[in-house]
Amino acid sequence: MTTTTARVFRLPDLGEGLTEAGLVQWLVEVGDTITTDQAIAEVETAKSIVELPSPFAGVITALHGETGDVIAVGAPVLEVAHQAGGEPRSVPDAEKEAYRTEERAGSGNVLIGYGTTERTSSGRRRSRASAPPRPTTPPSSRARDLAERTASSREQPAHSPTSRAVDGSQQRTVAVRSPIVRRLARDLGVDVRRIEATGADGAVTRADVLRAAGTLDGEQSVEGRRPQASGTQPQASASSTAGETVDGLGVASRERLSPMRRAISATLSRSRAEIPEATVWVDVDATELFEARSQMASESERAPSLTALVARFTLMALADFPLLASRLSDDASEIVSFDGVNLGVAADTERGLMVPVIHQAHRLTVGELDARLRELAETARAGRMPAERLRGSTFTLNNYGSLDVDGSAAIINHPEVAILGIGRMIERPWVVDGQIVARRITQLSLVFDHRVCDGGYAAAFLRRVVELIEHPLRAFARL
Repeated sequence: MTTTTARVFRLPDLGEGLTEAGLVQWLVEVGDTITTDQAIAEVETAKSIVELPSPFAGVITALHGETGDVIAVGAPVLEVAHQAGGEPRSVPDAEKEAYRTEERAGSGNVLIGYGTTERTSSGRRRSRASAPPRPTTPPSSRARDLAERTASSREQPAHSPTSRAVDGSQQRTVAVRSPIVRRLARDLGVDVRRIEATGADGAVTRADVLRAAGTLDGEQSVEGRRPQASGTQPQASASSTAGETVDGLGVASRERLSPMRRAISATLSRSRAEIPEATVWVDVDATELFEARSQMASESERAPSLTALVARFTLMALADFPLLASRLSDDASEIVSFDGVNLGVAADTERGLMVPVIHQAHRLTVGELDARLRELAETARAGRMPAERLRGSTFTLNNYGSLDVDGSAAIINHPEVAILGIGRMIERPWVVDGQIVARRITQLSLVFDHRVCDGGYAAAFLRRVVELIEHPLRAFARL
């Protein structure tokens, strides 16, 4: 006689000091039959969005939580009715540590701290392409829809688009690797199976989704259709506010901050509480740099971005003013200086502000910096940034000019001691040799920790950056 036992899958240890995760969406529902290591949900941590695989197989009898809920480590995620004779194997402590190591390396395949699949001789997880086939028990219509939306990112090879029969017609299966892209497609009502993929190895990109939705020409049209603001959980997580008023106004909703939004809040609050900051700023004539940029690459190459150029000038200036790329000790009794710079670059993403890091940035050329900046921006906005690439910076560059603003009272990225902001480079009236002419002007603002240096030192650094921007040929002569 076959017996079944109920197994409760609890959210595993996330590592990196993370104690909870937000539920982005379920990929299964009650009654579905799942296999070992099948992705059952997408969850958001303070670091990234990842798929959560089940550590055992069986029939789902209960799902704990709704979209937008925050699940604590150790809390139930789902329950599975498991047939006797197929007990999930015990995971040794050594193997758990191997999974932690893999996650720190940025594999992005699993949440850290558990795992059940066999390993190859090299110790790496088997790819999903070699995982056991899915059960043939047909899920409900909702689960089938979810499975079709996510199958390409979990099972299909990235190199060769294939065809599958859907509703009697042939449709190309495409790779949707990014949860951010998949969620955007869902929010815009776009069927990913009908999208013409243009990304590397046939992957669907954010631009592909926007193009399919007819909104590529304007970001505002996408913003208008998003269900919630950046950094908040979906509307389903809003608590009931029926009849609630504050100061005579009805409360429309209450939405819990996402894990990432809370992590940002904690970092910025600590910065404001601990650092006595000061700010200096200056307007810069970037006309020569703007004009020279277009001549910095051959016809077959792409010219470096203005951000990459300013980043290189900033690194050159920091070599002469290293205190601004230092740190204070935990008790603020020592200044810790470094042999070089790990450059943090603020990036605006759909999930909120992220500061990916270019380690040993002082060793890179303008071209190498440009390539790193483009790759970092794409990875951050796709939600695939591994944790180790979000820490270790010693100085941050914030190009808020890309947001079409001129200035910002930036907050220092603790435990750093300074941050440099760049505004728009736009034509303004400027006096040159007594004549008012149109010039490309930008504003630079430096926020610094007044415990580490005084205004004169900070101003001298800023003037050095200005000199390099206004006279780029002199700067390149030093490279």
